Amino acid sequence: MNELELIARLTHSLPANASLVAGAGDDCAVLDCGLPGRYLLFKTDAVVQGVHFTARATPEQIGHKALGRCLSDIAAMAGRPLAALVTAALPNNFDPAFVERIYAGLNALALRHGVAIAGGETVSNPERLLLSISMVGEVARDKCLRRGGAKPGDALFVTGELGGSLSGKHLDFEPRLAEAQWLAQNFHIHSMIDLSDGLAGDLRHLLLASHTGAELLSQAIPISRAARLQARAPSHPKPPLLAALGDGEDFELLFTVASRDAVRLLDRWKKQFPKLRLTCIGRITAGRGLKLRDKTGLHSLETHGYVHFS
Repeated sequence: MNELELIARLTHSLPANASLVAGAGDDCAVLDCGLPGRYLLFKTDAVVQGVHFTARATPEQIGHKALGRCLSDIAAMAGRPLAALVTAALPNNFDPAFVERIYAGLNALALRHGVAIAGGETVSNPERLLLSISMVGEVARDKCLRRGGAKPGDALFVTGELGGSLSGKHLDFEPRLAEAQWLAQNFHIHSMIDLSDGLAGDLRHLLLASHTGAELLSQAIPISRAARLQARAPSHPKPPLLAALGDGEDFELLFTVASRDAVRLLDRWKKQFPKLRLTCIGRITAGRGLKLRDKTGLHSLETHGYVHFS
């Protein structure tokens, strides 16, 4: 049983109450706590030694990634982060100075985005290091972006470049909070998700929530330099396009907007964020399924992103 199958099995009968606007199945839980014009966003995520980072990662990078993953999910809802709790599960032989440096990396990112670290928990975990972050944020009710909402004919956009994240980006990425908030304020964005499990995997989540399909243009997908260099690796070469589709941990924004707004959005984006690439990579279709158009025609896309337990 893989991660997606397990989640489906565990979440089909979860209890709810009147505060829950959206639960499992989106980037964050959405809560109505009676705040005028605003929702609360609630998110938890974890990084595990040997899964999300290796011994080559610095402690500062570990802390940055642990907090950054939650911030990226808040961004996917166009929210503003407020506060976080940290659970540090530490092996028996932990080095206090190493843990302090983890917090230094975590705190530096929190300060940049105005996030309060409000406490947490420490616990023994004999085998390996684990950090779990719980975060709350807020978003205007009429600006809260969800995975569901993509419409046939929508243009499909992605920020940045994709693939090859294990060369370093997965440890030092910058959550796209300002960009997402700007998009929500200036355009009618139909749906959005952050790319943590790979373009092919996360796009499927968006399509499932929206009850639509999509057609990607292979020539338009923005492939990173790291992914192109990876293709030349003598031990484990990977085609750059395959890396961009499936590597994961890019932590970019994937979103849809009406095609009539696409050109205006691109023009305004270049002025607002001149250092960050934005690319239209395809369109949303009425028919279900994910397809890729290349020089030889239109084909069903079999590539998937990263899935735990598979």
